[in-house]
Amino acid sequence: MTEASWETADLNRPIYAADLIISALSRTPDNPAVNIIGQREMTASEMSEMVSRYSQALASKGLTQGKQLSVLALNRPEVLFNMAANQVNATRSTPLHPMGSADDQAYVLGDCGAEALVFDPDNFTDRARELAERVPTIKHFLSLGPCDFGEDLNALAMTFEPKPLVAPLVNGEDLAGISYSGGTTGKPKGIMSSYRGGATMTQIQMSDWQWPDEVRFLICTPLSHAGAAFFTPTLLKGGSLTVLPGFDPEKFMQTVQDHRITATMLVPTMIYVLLDHPKFDQYDLSSLETIFYGASAISPTRLAEGIRRMGPIFFQFYGQAECPMTITVLRKEDHDPDNLERLASCGRPVPWLHVALLDDDGNVVPHGEPGEICVRGPLNMKGYLGKPEQTAEAFEHGWLHTGDVARADDEGFLYIVDRKKDMIITGGFNVYPREVEDVISTHPAVSAVAVIGVPDERWGESVKAVVVRRPGESVEAEELISLVKDAKGSVQAPKSVDFIDAIPLSALGKPDKKALRAQYWGDGSRQVN
Repeated sequence: MTEASWETADLNRPIYAADLIISALSRTPDNPAVNIIGQREMTASEMSEMVSRYSQALASKGLTQGKQLSVLALNRPEVLFNMAANQVNATRSTPLHPMGSADDQAYVLGDCGAEALVFDPDNFTDRARELAERVPTIKHFLSLGPCDFGEDLNALAMTFEPKPLVAPLVNGEDLAGISYSGGTTGKPKGIMSSYRGGATMTQIQMSDWQWPDEVRFLICTPLSHAGAAFFTPTLLKGGSLTVLPGFDPEKFMQTVQDHRITATMLVPTMIYVLLDHPKFDQYDLSSLETIFYGASAISPTRLAEGIRRMGPIFFQFYGQAECPMTITVLRKEDHDPDNLERLASCGRPVPWLHVALLDDDGNVVPHGEPGEICVRGPLNMKGYLGKPEQTAEAFEHGWLHTGDVARADDEGFLYIVDRKKDMIITGGFNVYPREVEDVISTHPAVSAVAVIGVPDERWGESVKAVVVRRPGESVEAEELISLVKDAKGSVQAPKSVDFIDAIPLSALGKPDKKALRAQYWGDGSRQVN
């Protein structure tokens, strides 16, 4: 409890994100908190002072409790200061993806009602100018450094003297922030999160995730998305954060080696890039004790390769923006490189949530049968901004519907077979692309694979595999088709295989099956028959 809230707060007032950040920074004031590469380490006490300055600077622009702002930046330490200041001020923050289009960013700014845009002047000044013309309701453009457009938030922050940080009085169900989906089914949806949900996520991360004893965390995934989720837990563990602008395999390996990084978060495609890098064995990555990974499905074969080459350091988390980061986890001890079936699992549900596999009528499916992963619990979103019908659909039968179809084994491990919308219906039979991908990825010449349904006059859809070969390796379509036919049967086997240089990725680093399907279905919105 912070001193300013003693008199007015409820006796049983819960702890939320701002309380946790303030507590973390005050518990170990002399510990390194942020490592600014090429400059210096900033202690927790110094970071607390910076957060105070940014908090006051934002408040001076009227950005106080309940006000809405957005951030457009690559990873940089100032983003962390701004992020913490938003929690202290109880402002609602919406990140814009750095790789997003101007159309999508303008839509998000207008939809969430942003009053201010905090932007990275080194990379997004021109985009900020464009957004100023397209979204006239934005009152303030605040740059994270000198710029000839807007106002320098960094300079403004330094005009304020640091004050003790005080957590705001908020209710658990208050709107804490709005994030946006990838827009795979049209315009992005605003996902409304609560203070209750944010605190629950941190609680699960702290108690159920496997962290090194000394946390030196490297952030190379976007702070606009999953990267930010490791900010508060790292500080609560008394650890430090090293921030890279983005993922570059050599810079990543060099940073791990130079700074003896003990933990990081990667998406599967990043893991593949590291394993395939010609200089992988030239760097000392032995300090790594935990690689948190998630955001998309991983090839069990490639994961087994990673375990053999890097050790038993992998920890998988599964969630989505509507129920962030941690519906299930696959712990380090469950990563047996000789058990590819278990490596295909997304783990077991965490203890703080109710998780069930349901059919279309809201009934629990028979054991071993596929059903949609549905969730009840304090981690769930409040709903979709301004979309009551889609919110009702997401919460049908009193559960949050994830859209992911899975099976459960006798030990309670879940195995995602695919997104409901990605399922292929060929000749009346259901084919889950993930199951086909897992078979194809076992071939030693395959680096990456995506399976989609394409138009077929006879069957409605047919199964197509799009494959990236490993450098210097060779495999033909017939061999891969036979591999699947032997493992899964003729219905699951691809009718065709295309070889390409790289699987297209979405802005979040996930395989972009929408873009792949568009090459075969054209521009029509209907991509199933």
